[in-house]
Amino acid sequence: MRETSTDYAHPFRPLPIRLANSLGRGLGRLIRPSFDPDDLMAAAAKKEGLGDFGDGSFRAPLEVLVDAIEREAHLHPLGARITRERLVGALRNRLRHQAWHRAHPGVREADLPAPVVITGLQRTGTTLLHRLLASDPRLRAMLSWEAMNPAPLKDEPEGSPWRKAEAQRAEKGLAYLAPDFFAVHPVQSDAPEEEIVLLDHSFYSTVPEAILRVPTYSAWLEERDQTPGYQYLKDALSMLGHGGPEERWLLKTPHHLEYIDTLFAVFPGTKVIHTHRDPIETLGSFCSMVAHGRGVFSDAIDPLEIGRDWGRKTGRMVARAMDSRTRLDDASFHDVMYSDLIADPMGEVERIYAFLGMSLPGHVLAKIEETRTRSPQHRHGKHVYSLDAFGLDEPKIDDLFGTYRDRFRP
Repeated sequence: MRETSTDYAHPFRPLPIRLANSLGRGLGRLIRPSFDPDDLMAAAAKKEGLGDFGDGSFRAPLEVLVDAIEREAHLHPLGARITRERLVGALRNRLRHQAWHRAHPGVREADLPAPVVITGLQRTGTTLLHRLLASDPRLRAMLSWEAMNPAPLKDEPEGSPWRKAEAQRAEKGLAYLAPDFFAVHPVQSDAPEEEIVLLDHSFYSTVPEAILRVPTYSAWLEERDQTPGYQYLKDALSMLGHGGPEERWLLKTPHHLEYIDTLFAVFPGTKVIHTHRDPIETLGSFCSMVAHGRGVFSDAIDPLEIGRDWGRKTGRMVARAMDSRTRLDDASFHDVMYSDLIADPMGEVERIYAFLGMSLPGHVLAKIEETRTRSPQHRHGKHVYSLDAFGLDEPKIDDLFGTYRDRFRP
């Protein structure tokens, strides 16, 4: 079985990519893409033939983000081009999002059924649980291709496979650039995906700091009201459609831990499934995921910096989550221990359905069991990592998570 690399300071590079980066460095600023916000917006508008980006809430985070990218991210030439395309792509999504809502007045104002939200620290079983519950047709999980392009593409015929094909190309591109990443976090164009991708279109998202070194943006974002991002998310989910009164959204992302109060304000009646696992077992894995992700865009990967930054960040996430839970109705939360989920996944599923007040008929149970059996661990290789590679050890983790560990230690 192939194992992932732990040489984070020297990311994997296919030969053509190494050659392209070498050429790009030689040409320097002659081919350096622009990250000016006006240029990015103009490029998006030209490609879509549209000009309405919606309310101006995205402009401030975009400006802070591109400034941090220019000064802090240390992108290699191809990484700079991919990053520019990602930003233009987010802006193009905003344009199509606005155009769709203009063509469908009243959808924004319609109430969504209260969603089911899975959240917890990274590597605590959220992906497994998301895919199991998404087997139930009554729970609407967003698929990866929908997250990438929630609104129809320009000139896309109704029912066409264009967006699916584009997501498949992106999946193949990531597999080529960073094959180790799939052993850490599988990416499949037709599988359930995190709504953090939709939040990224609002520029109120932790995606940039997970794949790029942008500490200024990270610090700025933590101090801002997240309501604009969550409102954009709600509008996007409304656009994708909840399918009828018996179907409710099944959401999932660790991002919500920091902003549970905002989540409940924008989505009243939310039911939260909160997953838990000792951070000493998860933080090294997640830092490895960040290192592999950043290696797609940059040659300057500092594992010790990643451990320091994401140790603080994840400590903040659980602290804010537990603080929010002291103010919210405890009946809105169901705690899932990772050890219980792995030891008895179907038993945990039954407990979750009891919490949700939903029946669990035999045909749904069979679908969930089928999903569980066809998703074996390590199917993309074995993820190898260690805490010490990121300058972390148990005393440091206990400083960051001591109270949390005491409460949720198995």
